[in-house]
Amino acid sequence: MSNESSEPQTSGNRVELPAERPSLWVDMRSSEDWWAVWCAIILLAISFGAVWFSQPDGLAEKWASGEEVKVVSPLAPWIAKPGKWTENPMDALSSNFLGIAGAFVIIAAVFGFAMGLRGKPAGDFLRAFPFVFLLATLAYTMAGQSVIKAYNLEYALWALLVGLVISNTVGTPVFLKPAILTEFFIKTGLVLLGAEVLMSRLLALGLPGIFVAWIVTPVVLISTYIFGQKVLKIPSKSLNMVISADMSVCGVSAAIATAAACKAKKEELSLSIGLSLSFTVIMMVVLPAIIKATGMDPILGGAWLGGTIDSTGAVAAAGAVLGDEALEVAATVKMIQNILIGVTAFCVAIYWVTYVERDASAPRVGAMEIWYRFPKFVLGFVGMSILFSVLYSTLDGGPALVDAMIKGSTKTLRGWFFCLAFVSIGLETNFRELLPQLKGGKPLILYVCGQSLNLILTLLMAWLMFKVIFVDSVSP
Repeated sequence: MSNESSEPQTSGNRVELPAERPSLWVDMRSSEDWWAVWCAIILLAISFGAVWFSQPDGLAEKWASGEEVKVVSPLAPWIAKPGKWTENPMDALSSNFLGIAGAFVIIAAVFGFAMGLRGKPAGDFLRAFPFVFLLATLAYTMAGQSVIKAYNLEYALWALLVGLVISNTVGTPVFLKPAILTEFFIKTGLVLLGAEVLMSRLLALGLPGIFVAWIVTPVVLISTYIFGQKVLKIPSKSLNMVISADMSVCGVSAAIATAAACKAKKEELSLSIGLSLSFTVIMMVVLPAIIKATGMDPILGGAWLGGTIDSTGAVAAAGAVLGDEALEVAATVKMIQNILIGVTAFCVAIYWVTYVERDASAPRVGAMEIWYRFPKFVLGFVGMSILFSVLYSTLDGGPALVDAMIKGSTKTLRGWFFCLAFVSIGLETNFRELLPQLKGGKPLILYVCGQSLNLILTLLMAWLMFKVIFVDSVSP
């Protein structure tokens, strides 16, 4: 995901790299990536502190003696989502009303605080957020109906549909825009997820994940670019490159970074993002259904999702549909792939200056461009994994304390963040705006062919890495 403070500026109708970069301090204080980390840290600190200070008397001694001890988070009654229902949807709300209200207050307070310190209009966010939260609550409630639940039609699908229906019929109201924070919600949720993925597990998944993400991704990117130039003969090399990077690396973030590196037109960036968002909506629903229908192993399915779906948030939501195991693998593979955003932008910039433009007066691209483009929330994910792995293994009763924190608060909050993000994706996706930009069909053909290659190669590599070579190390 891209750093907001590092986003490209526009000159005329082209996307350009910023002339000056903010200092690290300014970046950490204002960028969305860093604030996703800070918000998650605040929530984790409060959640773990609540469990720590309410732990049963003599926990350490009982744990050392091997006695089974039950630890419960005191926040659990105050952080919940709608429950199950059969005939009356109000049953889903009434059973967990305090928890739903508590989740609303906590998220509104933390994000409102963050928006204010970032210099954004916190008041506008707080006025719009109740409506977005209400849509997320509706999605959760719809997913909780007993028949729908039996068919595994999860909240992510309903959250998308709720948003899509509004954006493609009456249109998304302007006043909701300050609370449509897709990337912010997802990044915060993923840093929270880091506390659930123990470092031993992350390391086990990391090596095969590197092969899936770092071998397939550049192969697909280069192949798609060559296909667009040699076969489809797309006139605009920058459009060709942006679509290739968008589809093969990490969707919107990679598109923005690559558009800046190759000085793409704003219209080209918009078209690429529109294609990415449209296919993301389709793939995050269709791929989990295919994985379930074929009986594919959740580890293999998660790796396939992580290496192919463009958006990190869509990967997380699609993985969640398949279960915690698939979510863990999918998110890890996607995190590893996200690292390539900065590397890709850096390499594309060098290629453009050296071969495409050959402009001696063009500014040189420094190695620090990789850091500027690096998704900082990945550091938060890894950092929380390390921290809670240490707490889990070194504290007396650490497993009970960490598990109570996750089950009693942070896992539920993570679910809310993902649900809010997919309501936001739906509200931001208008299929009608895409149609005029697909004139001639070549960009669509490029995306479909490139994504088809990506799906095949990623599945093959995921099977080879996760089910053949590293099968023993990645098994839970």
